[in-house]
Amino acid sequence: MKIHFTQHTIERAKERGISLAEIQDVIINGDQFSAKHGRFGKLKIFPFESWRQDVYYNQKRVEVIYVIEGETITVITVYAFYGRWHGNENIL
Repeated sequence: MKIHFTQHTIERAKERGISLAEIQDVIINGDQFSAKHGRFGKLKIFPFESWRQDVYYNQKRVEVIYVIEGETITVITVYAFYGRWHGNENIL
């Protein structure tokens, strides 16, 4: 299946510190969660162990919102949350 990134997704990913490779990884290997308006959502927690905006974080949680149109996954937007999670207890 082909993955298409909207311009909005590319801009939000850059702002939020998410690579396109991480988005693809979330779509392929992430855990599904409920999304609104007939969309799909997946998330994955990545090791981060770095600084972001003068704060040190152990992990980065990436959430991807997308739709499926035929043979194409169109990524609508992405979110990043920085912190520490022990597993998937934070799935919405």
